[in-house]
Amino acid sequence: MKVAEVMFWSIALPGFGQILNGKLVKGIVLIGLEMIINVQANINDIIIYSFYGQIDLAIETAEFQWLMFYPCLYFFAIWDAYKDAGGGNKPFAFFPFVCCAYSVTIGTIFSSSFTLFDVLFGPIWLPILSVLPGLFLGILLQMIMTKTTSTKLK
Repeated sequence: MKVAEVMFWSIALPGFGQILNGKLVKGIVLIGLEMIINVQANINDIIIYSFYGQIDLAIETAEFQWLMFYPCLYFFAIWDAYKDAGGGNKPFAFFPFVCCAYSVTIGTIFSSSFTLFDVLFGPIWLPILSVLPGLFLGILLQMIMTKTTSTKLK
């Protein structure tokens, strides 16, 4: 139960999982970094605009040079909290987290121009949708690497 609790708090805000794990300094540093990136990238504003369907305004408001840092910080914080809580004991358990960080960063990069069925998803919805291919690729890589290394050990 602790692993799930820590992951959900880490998803809510990077650093909360670390605090629950008793890693106060690391948690405070991650919360501080989240706040800096959040403010500099205007994340709260672009979330509000995106929820109201004002995607053009969300794109206009986003500071992409800062916004691109967020996915790596976010998924690292989740992975770190998960690992410290006792999860991630399987070989290559980090792959889904890393691949999500990469795919969400790519989603962020293309969020101002990529359309699907003539819909522009913008800097919040496209990165969120980009979690799915990252998760799929990460699980696939984890399975391939686990199988490859276990075959070599035999």
